[in-house]
Amino acid sequence: MGAASNATYLGLDLSTQQLKAVVVDNNLAVLHETSVQFDNDLPEFRTYGGVIQKRAEPHVVVVPTLMWVKALDMILDKLRVCGVDFSKVAAISGCAQQHGTVYWGKGSQNQLQQLDPAKFLHEQLVTSFSVTTSPVWMDSSTTKECNMLNEIVDGPEKLAEITGSRAYERFSGPQIAKIARTRPEAYSNTERISLISSFLASLFFGDFAPIDWSDGSGMNLLNIHTKDWDDVLLEACGLGLREKLGKPVSSCSDIGPISSYFVERFGFDEACRVIAFTGDNSGSLIGMRLKEGDIACSLGTSDTLFLWLNKPKTALEGHIFCNPLDDNAYMALLCFKNGSLTRERIRDSAAQGSWQIFNELLESTPRGNFGNLGLYFDAQEILPFVIGDHRFNKANEEISRYSSKEVEVRALIEGQFVAKRAHAEDFGFVIGPNTRIIATGGASTNKSILQVLSDVFNSPVYVSEVANSAMMGAAYQAKHGLLRNESNFDEITRCLPEPTLVCRPYNDAETIYKSMVARYRKIVEKIKNKTSTKQTI
Repeated sequence: MGAASNATYLGLDLSTQQLKAVVVDNNLAVLHETSVQFDNDLPEFRTYGGVIQKRAEPHVVVVPTLMWVKALDMILDKLRVCGVDFSKVAAISGCAQQHGTVYWGKGSQNQLQQLDPAKFLHEQLVTSFSVTTSPVWMDSSTTKECNMLNEIVDGPEKLAEITGSRAYERFSGPQIAKIARTRPEAYSNTERISLISSFLASLFFGDFAPIDWSDGSGMNLLNIHTKDWDDVLLEACGLGLREKLGKPVSSCSDIGPISSYFVERFGFDEACRVIAFTGDNSGSLIGMRLKEGDIACSLGTSDTLFLWLNKPKTALEGHIFCNPLDDNAYMALLCFKNGSLTRERIRDSAAQGSWQIFNELLESTPRGNFGNLGLYFDAQEILPFVIGDHRFNKANEEISRYSSKEVEVRALIEGQFVAKRAHAEDFGFVIGPNTRIIATGGASTNKSILQVLSDVFNSPVYVSEVANSAMMGAAYQAKHGLLRNESNFDEITRCLPEPTLVCRPYNDAETIYKSMVARYRKIVEKIKNKTSTKQTI
């Protein structure tokens, strides 16, 4: 099915603190954009930072599910006031914060199918949820369930091999298992369990929307190789769970036409299609338009790598998801806690708080830093599981300080990026001749830092101008899902500007940094052994 030249596409992003929406034209240029801030615009739900966290249960973090429904009522009205002509919208897609779960009560499917266009959604769905507050990604109250999942498949490595991740407290499988264990009556009264993404899609679809493979990969329930639920894990988490979850689908799936509720209430064309909704990290990969061999590097408070993988390796830290653009590929997500705040600490101590001086110091030292390599972890790091400052000289001896500020600055930046390359390779990423690094986040404006990134990965670095990449990814996916049988994603997004080339690696970069990556692995083992020895003593 083709789309008219005046067709538009609607993308949504239900994040932790807000619901955002964008309407793009047939060339994917933004026409309208708006948002609903949960704390400010929906104060009756009494959230703080978009969530509810009780003092008596500090590890439990939930959201009133109905708040998200009311936010959708509000954002569509805001778009209408902005002048959006919903009759031109050819397809809708969206993304949402990962791992959270929504529990539809018995009879809710019938309610979705018979919505009254004269009434708000939230008025009609007020009794639709068997669990009225949805656990979200910030919840860490499921340690018992995580241990159970690890044990039932003979350890965390086996679980990571099957599902792409070891058991995590925030993941959907442990959260569902906790509901089934602690609230058996509510679980029994649950007709369907959605992820937040498929929940939002269900509202547009007027029926239970399927969970997509990519967001489903963040549950500890989906076998990422077969693209189906793992029966052993399902049985461990809850009785009849396969029926409650439904059949998962490709992230590019056209799941059906929009609900008649939206046709009659807002004037959508009845031919408008709903494309599967996915997780926000998957949406960001789409929005940044990653291709095979690419890396997206977000440089913020935490540094994050998104990797396009064809054949992933099993690793205990980080996550592997099914790829939202290619049913036969995968994406890895690696998070490093010590990002910009650590860079700012060394800037303040070594460069008088000035980025200009910091960059001058960085550029005045040679690549390889005379053999010095530093690892700086203000907070307990994830990759590797280490804390503290660790400075090593060219003899691989740990020392208390460096002889100059220049060496300190380069030791920090090289250490951060060498670590990222080492862990990317651990997940199966192979740097190829066409590899690009797409840099985003605060430090992506610093060309001196990006030059080190380029050298360490021996690849050119580009900067993406796309703001709100997850939301934009949802809009791109709406058109891609609609037209995927006629055009591939590259062809559909060819009208968009390409990322800007910022720097290329120097000719000697690979010679220097390949050996530093090998050194890094040995140094990390040395730190871990030293730490475990201290703990034993």
